[in-house]
Amino acid sequence: MQVIGTAGHVDHGKSTLINRLTGINPDRLKEEQDREMSIELGFAWFELPNGDEVGIVDVPGHRDFIENMLSGIGGIDAALFVVAADEGVMPQTKEHLAIIDLLKVPAGVVALTKIDLIPDPEWLDLVEADLNDTLAGTVLEKAPIIRVSARTGEGIDNLTLAIQEILSQHPHRPDLNRPRLPVDRVFTLPGFGTIVTGTLMDGILTVGDTVEILPAGLQSRIRGLQTHKQAENQALPGGRTAVNISGISVNQIERGQVIVHPGTYQPTKMMDVWCTLLPDADAPLKHNMEVKLFLGAAEVMARARVLGVRELEPGKDTFLQLLLQEPVVAQRQDRFILRRPSPPATIGGGQIVDPHPTSRHKRFNPRRLEELEQLLIGTPEEILLQTAHKTGAASLAKIIETSGLEAAPANDAAETLIEQGSLVLLNDRRLVLPKETYDQYLDRITQHLTAYHQEYPLRTGMPREQLKSQMNLSPNVFDALISRLAENHLVKEAGAKIHMTGHEVVFTAVQQEQVAVLRQKFEEQPYTPPSVKQCLEEVSEPLLTALVETGQFIQVSEEVLFTPEAYQHMRSAVIDHIREQGSITLAQFRDQFNTSRKYAAALLEHLDQIGVTIRRDDLRTLRRP
Repeated sequence: MQVIGTAGHVDHGKSTLINRLTGINPDRLKEEQDREMSIELGFAWFELPNGDEVGIVDVPGHRDFIENMLSGIGGIDAALFVVAADEGVMPQTKEHLAIIDLLKVPAGVVALTKIDLIPDPEWLDLVEADLNDTLAGTVLEKAPIIRVSARTGEGIDNLTLAIQEILSQHPHRPDLNRPRLPVDRVFTLPGFGTIVTGTLMDGILTVGDTVEILPAGLQSRIRGLQTHKQAENQALPGGRTAVNISGISVNQIERGQVIVHPGTYQPTKMMDVWCTLLPDADAPLKHNMEVKLFLGAAEVMARARVLGVRELEPGKDTFLQLLLQEPVVAQRQDRFILRRPSPPATIGGGQIVDPHPTSRHKRFNPRRLEELEQLLIGTPEEILLQTAHKTGAASLAKIIETSGLEAAPANDAAETLIEQGSLVLLNDRRLVLPKETYDQYLDRITQHLTAYHQEYPLRTGMPREQLKSQMNLSPNVFDALISRLAENHLVKEAGAKIHMTGHEVVFTAVQQEQVAVLRQKFEEQPYTPPSVKQCLEEVSEPLLTALVETGQFIQVSEEVLFTPEAYQHMRSAVIDHIREQGSITLAQFRDQFNTSRKYAAALLEHLDQIGVTIRRDDLRTLRRP
């Protein structure tokens, strides 16, 4: 499904021409029919000779209703540019042409109407020559000019074929699996409730879908869909679509809001854009100037922060940061129009470069200007990498979605970046980082661990939670990052501690002597060894902690340590006794090893805690066979 939009000066025959093409009068309001002038958007459709259906958005031509025109012209695939032969190029002809050019409407046909009023062919030639001069240098420069009369029907078949030809040369809108429908009309019908219409972009809507109305944040469900008054189960990208939504009243939704799937878009009140000021703008665009932004069907006041230059001169272009009074839904590469609020006039437009900048930029920041330049004209790889830098750790799917690129080139670009090492995969493709960000995280982790090893040389590693706190990363990002570093043998995980690969606890000669004396005392009394308090009389607390962490002693309670040999012997003895006798008591264990109740209780309670045994009254049995 494709949509064309009319454009042209008031009373040049746009609505009459649409009526002739489609049999539908787009002027639906009584006031429009009485005044014979379009005020609001009109809609119609017809079938091309090849069988394709085409939707038509008919826009007002009068200067007083130019802003109504802008709410409908943004989602079209081609322009039907109308100029009356008896008047030729007029003021709104030029303003509508400027808007079409700023929006980069990809195709167009020019209809030279009312030729039945001009019997002199030479006059038509002069009008057409003037029209060619006007179109020169715009997106309609090569558009065919078809002479027609809506009253007599002359040229209508040629116009239809020309529309068919230009639409066939331009692909249908892609399905990016993220539908959004900018609302350009809201009404209600008895028995149906609230109905909204718009041109569907970027995805498919299906009856029964849960949808979100942004920026209001309301949720609803699709009760029904229509395209050209035909009920449909699905609406496809690019088509004029009427959506019957449930649970939302007419006064809760308005023109400019957007129907989307929940969670796929976020409203924004700040955006970075590339803007061209029209050559005939009567004044430069100054920093912090108030403007009116037209985006899709939305209209909102904004402040324009001029970046890179002191002010934007007529006919020139630069980056702007727009600060909006109200949130809108925007996507990278969306086209927009800027108008001066008073006196009202179209002054420029362009495309969105970054719909979600993280902060206000310094006006003359070379690095940010370079980033915006890459987002504007960069390759898919450059755009994807810039997006990854902005989003931080995110899934590859999320980065591609945020980039605004179509799926096929975005996936190809991602594979290239991964092969080049510019993107680093964590947890397969669930988390992705730019190489620069990955290296920065690695440097910070290395610095934290190295400093910890230097401060605590007798500790095996830094507590995991302490390192996570110092890195200030979300748990999933931190865990994925450590796993990746461990896989690459850059760090090692030791239980709840992390250390740099190559770090080892090394005792000095004096410490080794102290350890030898302590160990001798443990070997002399393996089942009634020195308590922790007694051990600290022989060695320092950091040294004793290191002996436990390195496995040279095993701590079973706050006060009781054993050598690994004694611990393993007692543990095995407990298991063997239970297997033979069915259970063991504290007294039986104490007597078997000729130890005291303190040591026997500490060891048995330790075995309970680690899941080897389970206590029932005074008996202990194996927790698992």
